[in-house]
Amino acid sequence: MNWKFVLYDWFGWNVTLFQQIYSHAPSTLTPLISIFGFAGNYWTAPFVAIGLWLWSRSETERQPSETAHKQLICFIVAFGLAVLLAALLKLTLGYPRPAAVLGDLVRHTEGTDLSYSLPSGHATYAALVAGALWPLAGKQLRVALVLYPLMVGWARIAAGMHFPSDVLAGWSLGLVCLTIANALIRIGDRFSNLPTSLPTLPWYGLAFLVMLTDQFVKLTIIDTFVYGEQTPVTSFFNLVYVVNPGSAFSFLADAGGWQRYFFIALALCISGWLMFALRQGKPGLESAGYSLVLGGALGNMLDRILQEHVVDFLDFHWHGIHWPAFNFADIGISLGATFLVLATFVTGTDRTVRNAVPR
Repeated sequence: MNWKFVLYDWFGWNVTLFQQIYSHAPSTLTPLISIFGFAGNYWTAPFVAIGLWLWSRSETERQPSETAHKQLICFIVAFGLAVLLAALLKLTLGYPRPAAVLGDLVRHTEGTDLSYSLPSGHATYAALVAGALWPLAGKQLRVALVLYPLMVGWARIAAGMHFPSDVLAGWSLGLVCLTIANALIRIGDRFSNLPTSLPTLPWYGLAFLVMLTDQFVKLTIIDTFVYGEQTPVTSFFNLVYVVNPGSAFSFLADAGGWQRYFFIALALCISGWLMFALRQGKPGLESAGYSLVLGGALGNMLDRILQEHVVDFLDFHWHGIHWPAFNFADIGISLGATFLVLATFVTGTDRTVRNAVPR
């Protein structure tokens, strides 16, 4: 049995539904398509995070700030997972976009690749935002939170960028990432207060997962791409295959070769310190930060040991300006550092709340 024909093509209904939605979207709705296309863009994530942080600072009797803190952490963790898993699925499956399947029947936006259609990143992100805000919302806002991902998904189909299956996969991926993020936070909170060495095991497991995923994707890039090859995925994101003898985001990449051994030694020292820190039974968010940094450091260290350089493959650009190419290990390090910074705010707020309680 052809599972793609059943699960993705829906016995041919996937293309049929796309044609019905796409062909019945009049030009007068183009501004609405653009609005929801922007509303479902990953670039709005900082604004959502800032909004949740501000929400967490304004405690009310109806909505305690602890809930907003939890949803902020959940959103950040889920966002990192979603970016990672969506890129893996796009790269592994390589399903074509509507313009590649239907040809001239669908207008093609210049600068957008004809592959990597599943899942829809916009639909994934819309589901993340709606799910993160859901516990904080009242009845009226929840109606808007249901309509928001629906409209984003419709806009991506009406724009000719995705099939309905891509949108459905994006919604599902977003909800799955939220579920995983909530589970990780619960595990961290449950184990972080235990006095034994048991709490370190889940965090070591997270670090190992980051390292393993990073190495798997790098090997996939090496096997799939020719060195220097560049494949557009969106108008602002390319998959590339380049190497970097320096550290994260190409720092010291132009040094004379000594940096390889320096960064291996540095990664060993940092990894040892992080493993020791994790044994101290830190709070969940802080432990997650240490784990992500540890996994990223180990991932790049393996590259330097085995291949003499680090493999980079994520290329983001805007109006011809390219950010230095990076990889998932760099994302782990950056996300972990963000968690550690957030942990200082959360810890400070918790102390303020405790001090305000009469004893």
